[in-house]
Amino acid sequence: MSNIYGDWLRAQREAAGLTQQELATATVMTRSHIAHIEAGRRLPSKEDARRLDKALNTGNVLSSFLPDDDTAVAEYFQSALQLEQQATMIREFALSFVPGILQTEGYARAVLGTSFPPVSEEECDRRLVTRLERAKILADPVTPVVWVLLDEAVLHRVVGGPRVMAEQIDHLVCLAESRRIQVHVVPFTLGLHPLLNNMLTLMWFEDQPPMAYGEGLYMGRIHDSPSVVQELQHRYDFALANALPRSETLTLLRATAKGYLDHD
Repeated sequence: MSNIYGDWLRAQREAAGLTQQELATATVMTRSHIAHIEAGRRLPSKEDARRLDKALNTGNVLSSFLPDDDTAVAEYFQSALQLEQQATMIREFALSFVPGILQTEGYARAVLGTSFPPVSEEECDRRLVTRLERAKILADPVTPVVWVLLDEAVLHRVVGGPRVMAEQIDHLVCLAESRRIQVHVVPFTLGLHPLLNNMLTLMWFEDQPPMAYGEGLYMGRIHDSPSVVQELQHRYDFALANALPRSETLTLLRATAKGYLDHD
């Protein structure tokens, strides 16, 4: 996108004699998010833009001239998406589907195609582009560090057909073998465990406390209360401690992918 918006924000911040950190503190944002906006890599939410206007005494300029964001995600996920792009470490637990940042095109298209009520093919394509754009955070070989816990059900719920499943699981294996991600399967034999309620994303940042995001049917919530985040971290740690080791996980993933191809 054009960086006129980011350049203007930087000029106003500097004219006010504020550092990025000082502006971030005044607007309840992170320094890295301010830096991303100024560099043209991110757009603020409408609420962020209003806080920027207030902190910089710029009337409603930053709110009124906020560029259109073509990102096609559910409204409840928008804030979580911004945090995902800023995180230095992400730990995912998936109960039903492979996490969005790890989905292949075929798998993502199948997931997005199950919307109800149905959406147009054009809207499905817009959502697919957004989903695949999210995965680009893995292009950096180091940051964010990504740990993934998959409930074994994710491997057996057929999404898009056997070939799509085999391709998706092979993608996870490749990422794990390259050491780009750590992946572990929580086996059925564990039975009940503290993460069975819904999916969970834990995020750590360079310049702010860790946060958590939980999602259910048509709803999602960001948790920033230290006590709540800590409890969710403990739940994740429990499931991780009882998950299959890396070598056993990779063996299971390879065998499952082969099974899909053999029965295609």
